[in-house]
Amino acid sequence: MFNIYLITILTICVITDLKNRKIYNKVIFPGLLIAFASHMLLGGFQDLLSSLIGFVVGFVVLFIPYLMGGIGAGDVKLLALIGALMGSSFVLYTSIYMALAGGFIALVLLVKEKKFWAFLKSLPYILCGSRFGVKISVTEEGSLLSSTIPYGVAIAVGAILALTLDGRIVLW
Repeated sequence: MFNIYLITILTICVITDLKNRKIYNKVIFPGLLIAFASHMLLGGFQDLLSSLIGFVVGFVVLFIPYLMGGIGAGDVKLLALIGALMGSSFVLYTSIYMALAGGFIALVLLVKEKKFWAFLKSLPYILCGSRFGVKISVTEEGSLLSSTIPYGVAIAVGAILALTLDGRIVLW
């Protein structure tokens, strides 16, 4: 039932993330209100509780990366909204597919920016340094990627894959 609503929100968020690198609260907060109210009206307190648990799970998955500065607050809120709409198990599957999509996007950006080989050469130093809490600068600019990753796209891809593999939508 929430599939079309979720796809609509994801579409809006992908467009704004690609265009402005932002996921807006004016999309997320009404979506949360609609998710909680719909679950309460259609399924009572049990569904509302399930929606709240999904919200918390989605929020927690990206909260630590947010605190570390690796992800934006809009991305955290979008995943929490997905959990509120679809539930905790769905948001966990979305998180797995999202991580794979995010890694793929990062790899494409590394290749596009011609920094893939620098990344491979520096990987042992990065891994050893991170083991001991040392952040190692691997390029002249201090970063392998000079551009940010629009992680809302990865979140949307993860959610669409979760919907598809769960049999809720058919893409082909």
